[in-house]
Amino acid sequence: MDRRVQRLVSGVAAVAATISLLYLFSRASTSCFPAPRALTTLSLAPFPRTSCDAASRRVVPPDRRLAKLRSSTRWRRRSVALSSSAFAPLRGLGLLAGSSRVLCLAAAAGNAVDALHNEGVGDVTGIDLVDFPPLVRCADPHRLPFSDGDFDLIFSDDPAGISGALFPSRIAAEAERAVRVGGAIALAVDRHLDPVAVAALFKRSRIVDQTDITLDGSQS
Repeated sequence: MDRRVQRLVSGVAAVAATISLLYLFSRASTSCFPAPRALTTLSLAPFPRTSCDAASRRVVPPDRRLAKLRSSTRWRRRSVALSSSAFAPLRGLGLLAGSSRVLCLAAAAGNAVDALHNEGVGDVTGIDLVDFPPLVRCADPHRLPFSDGDFDLIFSDDPAGISGALFPSRIAAEAERAVRVGGAIALAVDRHLDPVAVAALFKRSRIVDQTDITLDGSQS
């Protein structure tokens, strides 16, 4: 065979091999191995093209995630503690009722929001820096996305919600703006902190009640 013909054949073979590799990489991995008979009737998802695609498919739906939390011992224990230790005094003071509009600050996964719903309070909004649907939406407590006087009660069961904030005085001012005249702000505060010093952050409010409570085994 002429050398030029040999060189041409080798070049064509190299090109063919390259095209075959590109074709394999562009196909789903399920084409590499025959599917088991038990899976032949299933509609398989396409092979993820990026790590982000793969991660997004592992996200648990919000309703299932919330159901799992509600079934946990810690969630149930905290709900009972909120109802008996935190909400009962507020009801006794006339600051919490079924018709109350409540904003939960630093709501995390929404334990307090859920507990308030179970108490018969229908209008409850939970916010945190990270949203946790369906109970908690993302919002900055330093700049609340609500109008003046929107809420009857602003509540937080997170002791670090104020003391651990970047600008505590700004959060206090926003809470006072968002609560109606005659409404209330109820906050959990660590026992080692002086409640009077925390109250001093609120320029238009005064302490009307102080109660020792225990949440998840820690007193606040």
